[in-house]
Amino acid sequence: MFDLQWLLIAIPLASGLGLLVWGKEGDRFGHLIGTAASALSFLFGVVLFASLLGKDGEDRSQSTKLFTWIDAGSFHVDMGFTFDQLSGLFVLLITGVGTLIHVYSIGYMAHDERRRRFFAFLNIFIAAMLTLVLASDYLVLFLGWEGVGLASYLLIGFWQHKDSAAAAAKKAFVVNRVGDLGMATGIMLMFSEFGTSSIHAVNGAITSASGSVATALGLLLLLGACGKSAQVPLQSWLLDAMEGPTPVSALIHAATMVTAGVYLVVRSNGIFDASEAARMAVIVVGLVTLLAGAWIGCAKDDIKKALAGSTMSQIGYMMLAAGLGPAGYAFAIFHLITHGFFKANMFLGAGSVMHGMNDDVEMRHYGGLRTFMPITFATFGLGYLAIIGVPPFAGFWSKDKIIEAAFGENFWVGLGALLGAGVTAFYMTRLMIMTFLSEKRWREDVHPHESPKVMTWPLIGLAVLSALGGVLLVSNWITEWLEPLTGHAEHEELAVPAIVLTLIITVVVAIGVFAAVVFYRREPIAAETPADSSVSFFARAGRHELYGNELNDAIVVRPTRHLTRFLVWFDGKGVDGFVTGVADRLGDTSQFLRKPQTGYVRSYALTMFGGVAVLVLALLAVTLA
Repeated sequence: MFDLQWLLIAIPLASGLGLLVWGKEGDRFGHLIGTAASALSFLFGVVLFASLLGKDGEDRSQSTKLFTWIDAGSFHVDMGFTFDQLSGLFVLLITGVGTLIHVYSIGYMAHDERRRRFFAFLNIFIAAMLTLVLASDYLVLFLGWEGVGLASYLLIGFWQHKDSAAAAAKKAFVVNRVGDLGMATGIMLMFSEFGTSSIHAVNGAITSASGSVATALGLLLLLGACGKSAQVPLQSWLLDAMEGPTPVSALIHAATMVTAGVYLVVRSNGIFDASEAARMAVIVVGLVTLLAGAWIGCAKDDIKKALAGSTMSQIGYMMLAAGLGPAGYAFAIFHLITHGFFKANMFLGAGSVMHGMNDDVEMRHYGGLRTFMPITFATFGLGYLAIIGVPPFAGFWSKDKIIEAAFGENFWVGLGALLGAGVTAFYMTRLMIMTFLSEKRWREDVHPHESPKVMTWPLIGLAVLSALGGVLLVSNWITEWLEPLTGHAEHEELAVPAIVLTLIITVVVAIGVFAAVVFYRREPIAAETPADSSVSFFARAGRHELYGNELNDAIVVRPTRHLTRFLVWFDGKGVDGFVTGVADRLGDTSQFLRKPQTGYVRSYALTMFGGVAVLVLALLAVTLA
């Protein structure tokens, strides 16, 4: 049965391509076919995962080869896939959460004229993401990696009639190309050093390579991970990408695409274990990003952008954990899964709020929605409790384990992760108060209402997963499940017992919640966003995404624009000027030389006579001298 694992990819891919070429008669059923394809892939994934559970530990990696993709000299790449402990978890997350988002999209996109095309893009994205996680070779993984980039470009810019959506799609595409350059260079280095790009072979051979090669490979893969997972310094595309339809935000920017970088680091654990410098770089990137994302989340009034800042921060937690090596790999994946549950839940909840508020995204125009959208409020509330880490909800188990492992690595790293937990509680409580709990601040033409059942049932399903996702840690199941792939970790002794650290984390979370309640209950929330001049530097910097766009503009965009203008001028005035100038001078010379060529014999005779006369005079002058 594992020889058929390629069907996981083929089913949504065939559906997506079929929906693209189907005529308008397919508009009636296209959304149902797209949803059914994702659901069928999920069911097959469940069957494969259940089969994996029944095997012994050493037999839980099942590979299959479809065909030889590249055979050029010593370079050999098979189109092959591997269903193992790690890829199996991702298959269930991608197809399971993806199917719920498909169902939700049936209602959310009900009135869109291009709904069939939207579901086609969703299917293609699912297929590309499955290719990425099932690949047995880094080059096949890169094929899925680029497919995800293409599909995200199409989905972010789906409403291309909006200039902001078209610009956001281009920005995401361009920024990700920077990371992809690192990924591509890393694959070239693998072939140069090891003669192969097989994931298993490279991770096995890295121990015989020099430390500099391991570090270079680790940093190049990290650059690729930063692009896909929106980590500093390649994070600027993520918040702009909220211009796409809300289901896109839930699928790409919560449960799948942005987690691809975390998957890459964990899948390449042999490379990162061989380089302390590369692992430390992952830790630093993760820590900086989780704090930067939390800061941004505190200042955004756009509900989707506030959640996007949160996503950036939570992926930072995962990257930090992945940088901890065997002590953190399993917890990175654990938090990745629970985050996929509660963040998809909250993004879809935000879409439900927008659906009832005439597509308005400004939280300052909300307030008091708990009584008008009870299902959205309840399900969003469970996601809120999960992300801030209230026991016994999913985020409590996964995030606490990361903070605990961080303290085991380094006190200051642990302190930064703990601070991030408090800030997360603050900005998420702010979001809850501004949206559901404060006084209403609706515009006159808005009439809030609950979303249809086709949208609320997926919310309920994700809310249940947000509440119960912590069961993966029962009896340390997820750590033992992944141990054959990620290695055994010797846990460091903490300065305080684990139960005391858990209490400290809970207290920090409570302080964050209390601070938000005091701050936003002290005085009425303004219905319009205050001017930059009337807020603190910290709020202003958060609104401007810590001036990342301005920094990119100053360092990259404007110098590139000036360079381009100079090259255009130099090409026009310099290169073209030289070529056309020479041609013009030759033309002028020819025009001058043709004037004596009159075609009259008497003129030529006179010229000859004149020449002879000049010659005779010259000879006489020489003789007399």
